[in-house]
Amino acid sequence: MKYCFFVLTMLYQTISFAQTKPFKISGTLIAESDKTPLEAATIYLKRVKDSSLVTYTISDKNGKFSLEGKTADTRLNFYISYVGYQTYYQTIHLDQESINLNTVGLKTDLNALEEIFIKVSPPVVIKKDTLKFNAAAFKTKKDANVEDLLKQLPGVDINEEGKITINGKEVDNILVNGKPFFSNDPTITTRHLSKEIIENIQITDTKTKAEAFAGDEGDKEKKTINLVIKKENNDGVFGQVAAGAGTNKRNKFAGMLNLFDNDQRISLLTGGNNINSPGFSFGGGLTSGQGITVSQNYGVNYVDKLKEKSDISANYFFSNSRTENESTIQQENILPDSRYHSNSNTKSYHEGDNHNVRLGFNIEVDSTLLININPSFNGTKNKTESTSNEASRNEENTLTNQSSTSSFSETLNKNFSNRLSITKRFGNNGTYLRFNISNKYNVTESENYLNSETAIFGTNPETINRNQFTDGDQKSKGLNTNVSLRWPLIAKALFLDLKFNYRNDKQENIKRTYAFDPDTQDFTLFDEALSTDFEYTNTRSTPALRLTYKKEKWSASSEVGYVYRTLEHIDFLRPQLSLTRDFETIELRSHFQYQFNPKSYVYASYGLDNTPPQLSQLNPFQDVTNPLNTIIGNPNLKPTNTHSFYFGYNTFNFQKRSGFFSHAYANLSNNQVVTKTTIDDNFVRNTSYANVNGGYSLNVGSSYNKTVKIDSLKTLKYSVGLSASTNRAVNFNNAVQYASNNTALTPHVGITFAWDAIMRVVPNYRLSFNKTTFDLDDFKDQEFINHSAGLQITTFVPKKFEWRHDISFNYNPNVAEGFQKSAWFWNTTLAYSMFKDQGTLSLKVYDLLNQNTNARRIATQNYIRDSQSKVLKQYFMLSFSWKFNNF
Repeated sequence: MKYCFFVLTMLYQTISFAQTKPFKISGTLIAESDKTPLEAATIYLKRVKDSSLVTYTISDKNGKFSLEGKTADTRLNFYISYVGYQTYYQTIHLDQESINLNTVGLKTDLNALEEIFIKVSPPVVIKKDTLKFNAAAFKTKKDANVEDLLKQLPGVDINEEGKITINGKEVDNILVNGKPFFSNDPTITTRHLSKEIIENIQITDTKTKAEAFAGDEGDKEKKTINLVIKKENNDGVFGQVAAGAGTNKRNKFAGMLNLFDNDQRISLLTGGNNINSPGFSFGGGLTSGQGITVSQNYGVNYVDKLKEKSDISANYFFSNSRTENESTIQQENILPDSRYHSNSNTKSYHEGDNHNVRLGFNIEVDSTLLININPSFNGTKNKTESTSNEASRNEENTLTNQSSTSSFSETLNKNFSNRLSITKRFGNNGTYLRFNISNKYNVTESENYLNSETAIFGTNPETINRNQFTDGDQKSKGLNTNVSLRWPLIAKALFLDLKFNYRNDKQENIKRTYAFDPDTQDFTLFDEALSTDFEYTNTRSTPALRLTYKKEKWSASSEVGYVYRTLEHIDFLRPQLSLTRDFETIELRSHFQYQFNPKSYVYASYGLDNTPPQLSQLNPFQDVTNPLNTIIGNPNLKPTNTHSFYFGYNTFNFQKRSGFFSHAYANLSNNQVVTKTTIDDNFVRNTSYANVNGGYSLNVGSSYNKTVKIDSLKTLKYSVGLSASTNRAVNFNNAVQYASNNTALTPHVGITFAWDAIMRVVPNYRLSFNKTTFDLDDFKDQEFINHSAGLQITTFVPKKFEWRHDISFNYNPNVAEGFQKSAWFWNTTLAYSMFKDQGTLSLKVYDLLNQNTNARRIATQNYIRDSQSKVLKQYFMLSFSWKFNNF
C-alpha cells in the first residue's frame, strides 16, 4: 500500500504545481456563400512542435464554438473542418487568456485551395448517423492496441471483460474494413489489432446488411464499430506470439498471424492456458471465477471479395476446456410458518470439445437485389463427473433428509443452422420486398450413469437407492420464414409494411432409463417412471401491419400483429398425457425517437408480447428424477402477456467533454407462470405450476461523465451513476400465495487520471443496497449491503517499463458464518519493452495478497443462499511476447 500512497502523493503534487496556463478561444462559424451557421463542424488545436492534438470541440446549432484548456505552449495551430468545405487553418499566439475570433467563414470545397486552406484529418467528424474518429489524433502508448485507442475516445467506456459502451449504448458488433473479424467476441479484435494500423474509427447504429441495403433504421440501442485500416497496412503480414510459465505449474501461450492482401484477409490464432482464461487472450484471468480451467483454442478467419459487390467471410474455431471445481452452499429456506436449512457440497470435473464453423455470403446481384446467406455448424462433446452430498435440518437442527449422488455423463451435440435473406428494392422512394428464411437442425446423444442414495426421516422413514443408466436421444428442427413488403404512402417519409411470419419448431425426446440388475450384472431393468418418449410441436403464424413515419429529426413506428399458435404434445410412452392447445392473441410494437441535435436524442418504445408455457410446465407427466422434489406440469396454464415500456435520453457535449445517459424501463405481466411447491414435514417437495397476476418490474438508471483537460499532457475523467429497481413478484410458498417487493439501489463512482507517458490511475467504488419485503406477517423483511472498490495504477517510468496494479476490495457483511466476508484481490504486472518495442518481457503476480475468494450471498423470496467455490490461487509468472509486421 506504500506504493499506492506514493503514487497518489505524486499525482497531487503534479496537479498542484503544473506550469501551465489556461486559454479560451471562441467564435462563430458560418458558410461564406450564404452566411448560414454551420452546426457540427470540428474545431481543434494541435501543437506546433509535434502536431499532437491539444483539444477539440463541435460547433452548436448557431455555429458558435468555444475551445478551453491549459497548455505550456505559447502558440498553437488552429483548424476548422466541415464536410463539403475547405479546411480553415491559422496559427494562434496565446498572448492572452481569452481570444475571440468573432465570425469565421468557410468556403465551399471546389478543389481550388488558397494558401490558407490545407488538407488535414480532423479528430472528430459527425455526419448524419455516423461518428468518425481519426486514430492519429488520440495519443496512446507506443505498443497500444485498439482497446487502448478506444479508451481515449470521448463517450467510450470499456470494462475489465472488454465490454464496450458508447454514450451509454452497448457495442454488439465490431467490423474491420466493414467486414467481420473472427467471431462476435469483440476482445479478439480490440486486444490483438495494433492501433498503429488503424486510419479511423466509425461508429454507427447497428444494422444488418439487408437493413443497410434497404435504407432501414438500425437498432438505436446498439452500436457498431468499424475499424478502417490504413491503405498502406492493407497489404502485409503482422501478428504476435507470447508464452509464459509460472509457479504452481501455471502456464500460457498465444499466437496470432494476419495476412492482409487488400480485399483478402486471412487470420490464424491459437492459445492455451491453465489460469482461468478460457477465451483467446495474450493476457491472463483478472477475475476469480469458479474452479480451475485448463483451455486450448484454435481459430482461422477468412474474408475475401468474390466479385465487385459480393464477398465471403468464414470462421472456424476449436476449443477444449477442462474444469475442476468444488463448491459449498448453505441455504436458509423460507416457509410461511417456519424455516429450514439445507447444506450441500459438490465436487465436479468437466471436459469439453467444441467445433464451430460460420460462413457469410453477401451477393449484390445488381443495385436493387441483395442476397445474404449465413450457414453455421457447431459440434460439442462433453464429459462430466460429479459427486455431491446434501442434508436438510429443521429449526430444532433435527436432520430431516439427506442424499448423496455420484454421476458420470457423456454428451454429443451437433447443430446446423442456415439463414437466407433476399432484399429487392423498387425505385428510389423506399419500396422493397424482403424474404427471410432460416432453419435449424439439432441432434443430441447422451449417456448418463447415476448412483444415489436418498434417506427421508420422520414418522414414515424411507430410503431410495438408485443405480441406473440413461440413454438419451434428442432431435429438434426449426423453420422460420418472414415476408415483408414496404410501400411508401408518402415518398421517403411515410411507409406501410405488410408482414407475415410463419414458424414451426419440432422437438423429439427419447430418454430410456435402466436400473442395474444384480442377476445379469448389467443395466437391463427398464424404469418407465424415469423414461420419456414424446414429440412436441410449436406452430405459429402471424400476419402484421407496420406504419413508419420519418422526418429529419424524429421518427415513429407502430406495428400490430395477430398470433395464431398451436402447441401439440404426443406422448408415445404415456398416450393419455398427449395434448393439443390452440392460442390466439394480439402483439404490439411501437417506438418514437426525437433527435434534438447530433449530440442528443430521446427514445421511447412499447411492446406487448405473448409467451406460451413451456412443455415441461404444461405436460402433466410426473417427473421423479429428484426424489426430494417431484415435478408435475399443469395442462390448464395460459400464455403470459407482458407489457414492456422503455424510455431513454442520451446526450454528449463535445464542447464540455461531458455526457449524460439515462433510461427507464418497466414490465407488467399478466398470467405469469410461476412454480407452486408444497413441502411436507420432512421437507420433501412436490412442485407444479400456476398462473398469477400482479407482477411487475421497474428499473431506472443514469450516469454522468466528464473529461477535464488539465493541460496538454494530463486529463482527468470522472463518472458518477445511479441505478435503482423495484420488482413485485407473486409466488407460492408451501401452497400459500404471497407477494414480495424487492428494492435495489446501486450508486457508483469512477475516476481516471492519465498523464501521458507517465502514469494512469483509475479508482472506482460501488455500493449495492438490497431490501425485500413480504405481504405475509410470518416472513421477515431482508436487507443486504455489498461494498466493492477497485484501483488500477499503471506507471510508464522509467522509459520502456510499464508497471500495472489491479486492486479490488469486496465486503459482504451479511454472509453466513464460515464464509469469508471481505477480501482484497491484487494482481500486479511489471513489463519491459525491448527490441525496438517489438518484444515485451513481463513478470506477473496473481493474487499478491493470497486472499482470493468468491463467497457471495443471493437472496430471493424463497431462500437466502451463501455459496463459495474453488478459485485460482496465488502464482508468479514470467512471460515474453513478440510483435512483428511486414507491410
